[in-house]
Amino acid sequence: MARKVDTIGARIRYWRMRRGGMSQAVLAGLAGVSQSYISQVESGRETIDRRSTLVAVAAALQVTVADLLGQGTETGDPARERAAECVPAIWSALIEIEDGERRPSTRSAEELIAAVARSEQLRQRSNFPAMAQMLPGLLLEAAAAGGTVLVQVAYQASACLRHLGYRHLALSAARVAVTAAEDVEEPAWLGASRFAYAQSLPIESASLAARAADRTLSELQSAAADERVRQMLGQLHLSAALASTVSGRPDAARDHLTEAAREAATLGDPEDGMGFNGCGFGPTNVALWEMSIAGESGEPGRVIELSRTVRPQVLAASIRQMSYWLDLGRALADSGRRDGEALAAFVRAEQAAPVPFSLNPLAQNAVVAMAQRAKRRAVPTELRSLAGRFGITMTP
Repeated sequence: MARKVDTIGARIRYWRMRRGGMSQAVLAGLAGVSQSYISQVESGRETIDRRSTLVAVAAALQVTVADLLGQGTETGDPARERAAECVPAIWSALIEIEDGERRPSTRSAEELIAAVARSEQLRQRSNFPAMAQMLPGLLLEAAAAGGTVLVQVAYQASACLRHLGYRHLALSAARVAVTAAEDVEEPAWLGASRFAYAQSLPIESASLAARAADRTLSELQSAAADERVRQMLGQLHLSAALASTVSGRPDAARDHLTEAAREAATLGDPEDGMGFNGCGFGPTNVALWEMSIAGESGEPGRVIELSRTVRPQVLAASIRQMSYWLDLGRALADSGRRDGEALAAFVRAEQAAPVPFSLNPLAQNAVVAMAQRAKRRAVPTELRSLAGRFGITMTP
């Protein structure tokens, strides 16, 4: 099996060699894992399933998690390359807005509203390359209009950039959204923008993300009579739950999950599958986040158990449906004995949201691990095809 792409394991080995030829045993000791685990990860036979482990390995190697994931640096993927062409212009627009410059609007109010709606449709469909093409001009037009229009477009930009792997720019867009929301004093949009901020922080800043969510939760309680605010309170609880899990605070994570579930039970799933700002908050979204948290906690059996009670198709956002199948696939592949079921789940994840799935380094590495395990067996055609779409060529 030849690979045209780097994996997390290959990058770990590269940085280990750059650190004076650090041994696997030394890296394992610094990261708090076993030497055999590092060996398996570097060879591609094992994946890193927990964000906290990524943080520990990156810290031991004195690099960022983004360095290990290759986020924003991989070439050769057509979707990433199309989006990458637009990134400099998006960055320039964000700098201009943060500096307080405002260009005269060139669109009517109706044209701007239609463009914002189109961008939101693309976000719900996870068509981030097409979104990226719209964002430079749309950001500047939204800045000229100001108000909640700027909050919404900056939020969209943050989500788009984060899913494309440009987390530092996603953070800049989230800050633009927060500033605009604070100016208009709109609690629901303030909650949405702070949620975008917490989501955009690097994995290494999980404890900061949890604290940021906690502050906003306290700040918005007085406006909880507004159903839109309650949806954002629920989303912030979910964000804080995952961040608390990554930063090693399971009790806080359980408390936030409990509060999110309580809020969701009173609201129900949004009838249109979207809810305020397309967040989709309700019992289904809580269950999807709980699956992710169980995976982060090293409980694949719990992920599989939860999956039996969830119907992700009730939510409009294709990224949430992809999340369900990706988390389930990784849990099934964890033991190495249910690769057939895992493959079926990964195929469903790709069908739900092809672009973010193809750009997801954790999905890529799970497929690599399955391909490695299949080397001495007959390789299923579907696995060969899926691997090929990741740039992994498997010899017959």
